[in-house]
This record gives sequence, structure tokens and C-alpha cells, in this order.
Amino acid sequence: MPSPPTPTFWHDVWALVRTIPPGRVTSYGTVGAMLGSPRLARAVGWALHALPPGTDVPWQRVINARGRISFRGDDIRGMEQELRLRAEGVEFGPDGAVDWSRFGWPARGGD
Repeated sequence: MPSPPTPTFWHDVWALVRTIPPGRVTSYGTVGAMLGSPRLARAVGWALHALPPGTDVPWQRVINARGRISFRGDDIRGMEQELRLRAEGVEFGPDGAVDWSRFGWPARGGD
């Protein structure tokens, strides 16, 4: 069982997500793993969901491990995420997934 996030975990998530370059994406699990908590992908999602309006954290650059946007019942935010990513040059395949070998960060060589 993973340990629960610390009070600073959200701030650590936000700081790391700020380093993702435009036009690149990573997964919730990768963010957690880079912070030493590979099994806290959901906590990464919660941290991004808790961002205040007008944030400078590029939350749109974090997607699920299948290379897709996780709508989770929030279609408007999901559509906004897709629009933001497309504006950065990220392309989605016919199946709605991003090609990790082209757009993944850090470069993963294709999942």
C-alpha cells in the first residue's frame, strides 16, 4: 500500500509539471514516479484538479498512461485540455491517444 501524500506533495507535483515543455505530455504515474511515489497516480490527479483558476501550472500536459485524456465526468475540462494540447502541437491518433514516442516527456521511445 502506498503511503499517503504529504502536505507538500501537491506543491511538488505542481513544480514538476511546470517543467514539462510545451508540446509534450507525461502521465500521472510518471509524475508520481519522478517524485518517488510511483503508485500515487491518483494523488497526482487530485493535485492537478485542486489547482486554482488562472494557474500557471500547465496541467493539460498530464494525461493517463494509455496516452488519453481522462475526462472523469468533467467533459468541459477534458475538452479544454484537448484544445490546449492541440494548440501546443500535440496530435491525437484516431483512437484518441497521443503517440508517446513523439510527444512523451521525458522521452520514452514509445509505450
